[in-house]
Amino acid sequence: MTTYEKIAKILAQYRDMEVDGISPETKFEDLGLDSLDMVDLVMAMEDEFDIEIEVEENLFTVGDLVKLIDDIKLQKLKEELFQ
Repeated sequence: MTTYEKIAKILAQYRDMEVDGISPETKFEDLGLDSLDMVDLVMAMEDEFDIEIEVEENLFTVGDLVKLIDDIKLQKLKEELFQ
């Protein structure tokens, strides 16, 4: 399962909606998510991907979150490989 697929599944469960209603271009605002929802979701993402995420103000879409998580995972892998 890709990062996007995992995120879409978590979002769909959180919002009680179908996964196919979520795309990389979907804005969190369009899903009705406020800042408290984002904190809950970030914690769920941290658990799912075993990473730490710093909430950034420039996360507007699902695609933004996918890129951020993929970047964090890549950095974590690099750190593990080059210890």
